[in-house]
Amino acid sequence: MKKNIFILATSAVLLVSCGKGKTNEFTSASGLQASRFETTLDDGKTTTHLYAIKNANGMEVCVTNIGARIVSIWTPDQSGNFRDVVLGFDNIQPYIPVKTLFGAIVGRYANRIADGKMTLSNRATYRLKANDGENILHGGVRGFHARYFNIEQQDSATLICRYLSKNGEEGFPGDMRVTVTYSLSGDNALRIDYEAEANQSTVVNLTNYSYFNLSGDPNNTILDHSLFVDADSYTPTNSELIPTGVIAKVNGTPMDFTTPKIVGERIDDTTFEALKFGQGYDHNYVLNHSGDVNRLAAKLVSPTTGIALEVYTTEPGLLVYTGNSLDGTDVGKNGIAYRSRTAVCLATQHFPNSPNIPSFPTTELFPGNVYHTQTIYKFMVE
Repeated sequence: MKKNIFILATSAVLLVSCGKGKTNEFTSASGLQASRFETTLDDGKTTTHLYAIKNANGMEVCVTNIGARIVSIWTPDQSGNFRDVVLGFDNIQPYIPVKTLFGAIVGRYANRIADGKMTLSNRATYRLKANDGENILHGGVRGFHARYFNIEQQDSATLICRYLSKNGEEGFPGDMRVTVTYSLSGDNALRIDYEAEANQSTVVNLTNYSYFNLSGDPNNTILDHSLFVDADSYTPTNSELIPTGVIAKVNGTPMDFTTPKIVGERIDDTTFEALKFGQGYDHNYVLNHSGDVNRLAAKLVSPTTGIALEVYTTEPGLLVYTGNSLDGTDVGKNGIAYRSRTAVCLATQHFPNSPNIPSFPTTELFPGNVYHTQTIYKFMVE
């Protein structure tokens, strides 16, 4: 994610009216005060809240409306002490300017589409709103990360987040109804189900952009974390991080995590062209078992806390991003300045620029069809 500055006026977030709700006062297990996430936006009737889902083990996940963002994930370490393992803020105000993607649902199209242009199978060509040079990145400046989701707390362990993306939003065709469901199981697995339907042909590629630091302390980097990725191949890019269309083998390169490797072991290998471009990892991996949510796609482990994160998904790709553009200007929970390599994203996805590379798995969604993908982030200790 070479660039993640998305400066946006507060009013740009005001897209869906849900009515002003009652004060939702509580303090989360991770110490977040719900009242600090409540504000009425500029339309005078759209109100943000903090929501919490939890299980009998004491694990808790907190979410807020803007971008249906995961604000905290509270999970135990090997000593039984609980830690917050994602980057985020302790109040709603830093989320309103939408400078970062911390914990957000990203869409309509996660990652990049080259030249801000795409042609669908019906040969219709659309000009999208570029926000990354000539390219469009993560759905544009006002992608889903910047939009207000209506959130319904179905039960203590389930949140249903809904958004209507209108025809022409950021240049994408068709009205699209999006539902993202967060559910927390008794075995500390956070399941994310993504669904979308559109009234005309369009593209969709949804993900969650949580930044993980399993030490629970972003004063520490993630360079000591161990990472496994079940991918024999990745998609090389040009200097603008646009895939070339080639599927390349990871064997013999710093891209190889087919056996667990320390993240920082080869991250500064600037002799490897792919790492020069991203100044760290910012790469899409081609998963070996595409579509099989029962197969382990990736595993991240902190040696200091013993917290392990397993990733399962129906998606064909996984973005490994080491927060290369974090520069200390974002001050998060506990007053910690978030810097490069203090967290890693493991964002499940279709491949970048798929609408312009026919050999990649399609991201086109047709009227009458339902887009559905599933990703599971399962936490444990080792």
